[in-house]
Amino acid sequence: MAKKPTAPLPAPVPIKPVALGEALSERYLSYAMSTITARSLPDVRDGLKPVHRRLLYAMRLLRLDPDGAFKKSARVVGDVIGKLHPHGDQSIYDALVRLAQDFAIRWPLIEGQGNFGNIDGDNAAAMRYTEARLTDVSQALLEGIDDDAVDFRANFDGSEIEPVVLPAAFPNLLANGSAGIAVGMATSIPPHNVGELCEALLHLIRTPNARVDTLVDFVPGPDFPTGGKLVEPRESVIESYRTGRGSFRLRARWTIETLPRGLYRIVVREIPYQVQKSRLVEKIAELLNAKKLPMLEDVRDESSDDIRLVLEPRTGNVPAELLMEQLFKLTELETRFPLNLNVLDGGTVPRVMDLREALQAFLDHRRVVLQRRSRHRLAAIARRLEILEGYLVAYLNIDEVIAIIRGEDEPKPVFIERFKLTDLQAESILNMRLRSLRRLEEIELRTEHGALSKEGAELDALMADDRKQWAAITGEIQELRKKYGPRTDIGRRRTEIADAPAIVDVPIEAFVEKEPVTIVCSEKGWIRAAKGHLEPQAAADLKYKEGDREKFVLHAQSTDKLLTFGTNGRFYTIGVDKLPGARGHGEPIRLMIDLGNDQDLVTMTVFRGGRKFLVASLEGRGFVVPEDEVVAQTKNGKQVLNVGEGEEAAICVEVPANADHVATIGENRKLLVFPLEQVPEMTRGRGVILQKYKDGGLSDARAFRLADGLIWQSRTKTKADLQEWLGERAQAGRMPPPGSPRANRF
Repeated sequence: MAKKPTAPLPAPVPIKPVALGEALSERYLSYAMSTITARSLPDVRDGLKPVHRRLLYAMRLLRLDPDGAFKKSARVVGDVIGKLHPHGDQSIYDALVRLAQDFAIRWPLIEGQGNFGNIDGDNAAAMRYTEARLTDVSQALLEGIDDDAVDFRANFDGSEIEPVVLPAAFPNLLANGSAGIAVGMATSIPPHNVGELCEALLHLIRTPNARVDTLVDFVPGPDFPTGGKLVEPRESVIESYRTGRGSFRLRARWTIETLPRGLYRIVVREIPYQVQKSRLVEKIAELLNAKKLPMLEDVRDESSDDIRLVLEPRTGNVPAELLMEQLFKLTELETRFPLNLNVLDGGTVPRVMDLREALQAFLDHRRVVLQRRSRHRLAAIARRLEILEGYLVAYLNIDEVIAIIRGEDEPKPVFIERFKLTDLQAESILNMRLRSLRRLEEIELRTEHGALSKEGAELDALMADDRKQWAAITGEIQELRKKYGPRTDIGRRRTEIADAPAIVDVPIEAFVEKEPVTIVCSEKGWIRAAKGHLEPQAAADLKYKEGDREKFVLHAQSTDKLLTFGTNGRFYTIGVDKLPGARGHGEPIRLMIDLGNDQDLVTMTVFRGGRKFLVASLEGRGFVVPEDEVVAQTKNGKQVLNVGEGEEAAICVEVPANADHVATIGENRKLLVFPLEQVPEMTRGRGVILQKYKDGGLSDARAFRLADGLIWQSRTKTKADLQEWLGERAQAGRMPPPGSPRANRF
């Protein structure tokens, strides 16, 4: 049996070498642009991202009108996935849920039926249990979509079409805001009040060159669905709207309810936008348990449909304003909402706009929609007038028309030839119903013809006159203002515009319950704070890790600050309330401050304020520094004593208020006493030479009053005893007298 001939092999595909970096750059750029334009940034014209636009369009195709019946959310999500948006069902459903949450979006675009989540952060029910339909706001966004108001494009597989942008008779971008993270850019736009936006739009139509400062008179700030108080200074608001970038400071709204016997309680009725109430209550409870809120006794959530958080102060003497300032600083009762007006201009180009540009883009879009709808209507009027003129010819020649229809096999070309009709007119006459041949019908046709002719003339005049177009847009915005303005329940401003609060200096004592503690730090740097002021014997009984032992033991209050000085010449500040308890071995102090493993602690003291310290390096250079100048604000500490490579700080001792001399002793056991006035007072530097050494370095130093004598290892060296060792700064010194302590430490 003969073998079948094999098909020839296809020609090899030529392989073109491409640099890896070039290929990655090209593909990553494509991915980035896709994320920016088709997922994360809203269009400035309708304020929607693609997923939201597709949701609304799919619901319109399902005829889920505001006055119609609800349908399962799963049905909506399925249509969106199958026809328009081939992404995960959960992400699409999450977008649908958010558009229906009145606490997440100022002007809901979807009306939900069922469990759509709550402000506590609870999730919505599964899509098979919830139902949805469009709202009046969505209808405004879709108004005119059948009148060629916008362009359409093919969907992902070419089987359907979808709108590139919605007609948007509603300023959705600023009214509902938007948030998203793209590749290399992000957007964050807070919601605003529609009535105020309408006022700004009307002013912009009247004054096209209006400045942002003027527009802020109409739009004083965001209007969040959860209310609250906007306490951002007006200058900052203007600057944010002028640049398109900034932030808004938002606070909870609270009231005081008086109780018997001089007591009161604070009731929080509105919380900042996007703050989960349950998480807020948990945070306050955690601070209470950690004793960070000494003025607060208890917090209760008595919310039902409305928010009601009850805060009970410890006593009626606690100022409510001070307590709330404390909570504003420590909890999400005060937040900052960012503004980044980064949008797609024309649907393709991402850029940051200011307030005026965003409003003008909406007006320009409305004008384009008006022109397109007018042209579409003119075309429909022209077609209808052409048909009506054909009908009128038929009525004038009704007997001949009937005769032609009865006697001709193909009456259409005869009509065209006999009455000079167009193809459309002839076809329309043939499609007329017999009941339309009444005399009354002819009168109605002539009336309709006149009305359409008049409407067409008005539309022609509209298309030819820019002022009439802007007048029409003004009328639309006025109707919108009337429907969603401040006199309506839905349009009333929810977020109060308040003055920027005065800076209240709340002392740390107001944040932390004051109680005595004993700070214990080991040689290996493990630190802890035991309750109470322990006696020396009790402190000595504390357990340490194997090979470790006590180094510093200090009595303090929980409201104090702890100052530590490292061998790198830096001072570090730690809040005593931040220290771990003494049940275990504590925590490494290096977790609290940025102290390297090759560095160590020189000294540790409780901040008192007003004192002075003598700091010196091992090489014998030093100076006096005020205590108030060494407090650090960060973990990185504050550099005070500059030490060179291979050098390290060795001394940090308090300078008594009555001190007039300094005593130094070196590792070579030479002692020097010189006037304190020879040591400069500085805030940072390397210092001056205190004592010169041929071998070794500085072992210890003390500032003291010469008349009182120098205490050395519990022995007092009087002024007379020290006469031979009195000298000038930077001398080498002399060996101490016989019988002096052998330790080179005072």
